Amino acid sequence: MPPTPDDIRGAATGTAPTPLSVLDLVTVGAGRTATDALRTSVDIARLAERRGFHRYWVAEHHSMPGVASSSPAVILAHLAAHTDRIRLGSGGVMLPNHAPLVIAEQFGTLEAMAPGRVDLGLGRAPGTDGATAAALRRSERLNEGADDFPQQLAELIRFLDDDFPDGHPYARIHAVPGPVQATSPGGVQDPHRPPVWLLGSSGFSARLAGSLGLPFAFAHHFSAQNTIPALDLYRTSFRPSAVLDEPYALIGVSALATDDDGTEARRQVMAAALNMVRLRTGRPGLVPTPEEAEAYAFNEMERDFIRTWNANVIHGTPDEVRSGLDDLQKRTGADELMLTANAHSGDVRLRSYELIADAYGLPGAGA
Repeated sequence: MPPTPDDIRGAATGTAPTPLSVLDLVTVGAGRTATDALRTSVDIARLAERRGFHRYWVAEHHSMPGVASSSPAVILAHLAAHTDRIRLGSGGVMLPNHAPLVIAEQFGTLEAMAPGRVDLGLGRAPGTDGATAAALRRSERLNEGADDFPQQLAELIRFLDDDFPDGHPYARIHAVPGPVQATSPGGVQDPHRPPVWLLGSSGFSARLAGSLGLPFAFAHHFSAQNTIPALDLYRTSFRPSAVLDEPYALIGVSALATDDDGTEARRQVMAAALNMVRLRTGRPGLVPTPEEAEAYAFNEMERDFIRTWNANVIHGTPDEVRSGLDDLQKRTGADELMLTANAHSGDVRLRSYELIADAYGLPGAGA
């Protein structure tokens, strides 16, 4: 059956103004391995569940040594085996990189593993550079998939609902696990299917999500200048649907808290910023250490980039981070804040989520 609004909306806990969630890029620091990063993801997911965070998403990226989240469905299956209650999802799967039937099968399988707690967030960007996107899609026409995104989305939803009309070429094709199992002899209808979210960093997905009455997630953490225009566009475009009767907008936010006066947070944020400088200039690598960032000779153009980038990273003491998040929520009217902690060390990331949970009085402290 289609998802209900209760499958989408979260409930704020403690003194947080909205539900708080986690976006995990499964970052790999210099001197660490992908195995280390994935173990940290399990630790953070368990902490997030214990402390009352609402959902935990992983994002599809490719050909980036410092990001080990190339296969969200595989990671989510692993996290499902180590958690019991927290919602798990993709933030997101880049739909043009995949056949819609494959995504419907993968997330139908995840739903069967973790019934009632799987989200399917979809984006239209490749999550990588042009050459890697061509290798993924087996095509040099990189805009082909993005331009066809609304049609791919419609096809995916029909596979999830198993409702292609009679006479359609795919009417006899079924995504399994899925609704067709309920109509087979002795079959029983599963109570849920994963809610579909649209992700974006500009106005295209905002308008499409609104027109379809779907929940929308905006990438404020790397496109802050577009946040309010995109959310306004989503809300003005919104049409009630069977999924939602009013808009529901989540924003991704870079946030990092540390135990000290904020000095360590600033050091970690500079290391993450150096990683972005290298990525944006075609030199992707592992996330550098704070010591490497301190020794790096930034040129003036790089310093300008970092000043702009770090202006949108909420970091410092737990109280400073809480104040920054509260202010951002008031300015944007976001219905949910999804926090991503970018740092070299997995321990630093884990501690940051704990400190933010403490700052908001979320349940489970000290367990």
